[in-house]
Order: sequence, then C-alpha cells, then structure tokens
Amino acid sequence: MGAETRELGAKIIDFAQNDPLFARLRAEAEDVLRREPELGGFLHPAILSQNGVLGVVAHRVAQRLDRPEAPYIAIRQAFEACAVREPGLVEAFRADLLAVLERDPACTRLIEPALYFKGFHALQTYRLAHWLWKNGRSDFALILQSLSSQTFQVDIHPAAVIGKSVFIDHATGVVIGATSVVEDEVSMLHGVTLGGTGKARGDRHPKVRRGVLIGAGAKVLGNIEIGRCAMIAAGSVVLDPVPANKTVAGVPARIVGEARCAEPALAMDQMLAYLDAGM
Repeated sequence: MGAETRELGAKIIDFAQNDPLFARLRAEAEDVLRREPELGGFLHPAILSQNGVLGVVAHRVAQRLDRPEAPYIAIRQAFEACAVREPGLVEAFRADLLAVLERDPACTRLIEPALYFKGFHALQTYRLAHWLWKNGRSDFALILQSLSSQTFQVDIHPAAVIGKSVFIDHATGVVIGATSVVEDEVSMLHGVTLGGTGKARGDRHPKVRRGVLIGAGAKVLGNIEIGRCAMIAAGSVVLDPVPANKTVAGVPARIVGEARCAEPALAMDQMLAYLDAGM
C-alpha cells in the first residue's frame, strides 16, 4: 500500500470516528441490544465493532452476498479498496441511508436500511460493481450483479450510472439496464424496469433526471429522457420522453397533468394530478 493510499485510508477512518450518522447507528444498535440481548451476536459484528458507515455497509452486504465464487473477505476488501480510491463512495452510502429514512414512512431508524432493507443493499452492491467495472474488473462486477439479483431480486447492470440519494422502495423486480442513467434524488418502487426496446446495441436505455418518482411496476423503455422532477404512475409503460415536472400514466403512457409537487421523489406522493381536477 502506497503512502497516498494510506493517507486516504486514514482520512476515511478519522472522518468515521467523528461522524454523527455513524454515532446514531451505534446508539440505535445499543438500544436494540438493551431490548433484545440475544441479537448481540448479530449486532456486534454488524455495527458495534465497525469503525464507520463504510464498515457497516461493507460488512452487511458482504455477509448477505457471501458465496464460494465471491466470499465475504473478497467483497469486504473490494469495498475498502473502492472507498480509498473513490472517496465519494462513503458519501453515497450516507446519502442513500438518509434518503430511505426521509422518504419511507415505514422506516423510523437508520439501522433499518443499514441492516435489513434489500433495496439499499442492492444499490450499494451496484456501487461497488460499478467501480470494479470502470477499473477493468468486469468479471467480479458481473458476479456481484448476479449475486445481487439472486439475493435481493434487483438486477442493476454495473455499467449503469446512478447518482446518490437514490431510494429503491421494496425493490423486488427492479431491473436497470447497462446504458441507463439515474441522477441524484430519484425514487422508484418495486417492479420498475429501465430497459431497452429490443436487441440493438449502443445507448439504448432511459436517462432519468434528478428528482423523478417512478411508481411500482412502471416500465420505461428505450433511450428516452425522463425530465427533472417528473412522475411516472404505477403500472405505466413509457415509450416516449417525459418533460420535466409532468405526470404520465397509462399503457402506453401519456401526459395527464403536472407533477403534484415540486420534488416528487422526495414527497413520494403517488396520487395522479388529474384526480385533483375530478377527471
């Protein structure tokens, strides 16, 4: 390990020790342990013996994906190497954790996505796989994609580009193709597909701009743009570009009104705008 790498690693550890988000995770774990001491064998290695958010996420994802073809230690070490060389990784972990807490009414503690929610874990698996893909380690990346699909029922190609503060609620059946782009602060529910329209190669998947909300079961197909802060209603099949701040619904989807609020992905309000008008 070179001097620069050691210095970056030390900065990550130093930040973790002064991180209020990690302090909250520890406090929540200690509270659980007081109420359910039989979970000590789970909580100590998962949170209480870790030295930061990186350790919590790396441990839990590696634990859930652990298989002969990609054992725990290999996944854990890959996360640590990625964090040193790509400092934005830990920032993305933190933003994604907070996105779940802020947008999921069923989530009341940070410990819940950190330890239990497969949408969060699938997204962090993608983040590692994407870094591996960019750095010429495509086979390890594809193994992680395969294991994530098996374990979490979420299939995200490691070549896709996904921003931070992204929330995948429930997550079962989510598919994101190789040339997809998902910008920051996007929310989507289970059964969402960002796919192509055939077997053509090249840039063939959707570009989802910041703040978009995609409802359960929606299929967004082709190299089309979903404009900033648009909303796609549950069950829709979207084949054409969607302008910013519009709501689309139907099969095939059509514009049915304005988005109900300025930031649909943050509000998670999935009612259709035209219902307000009595249509």
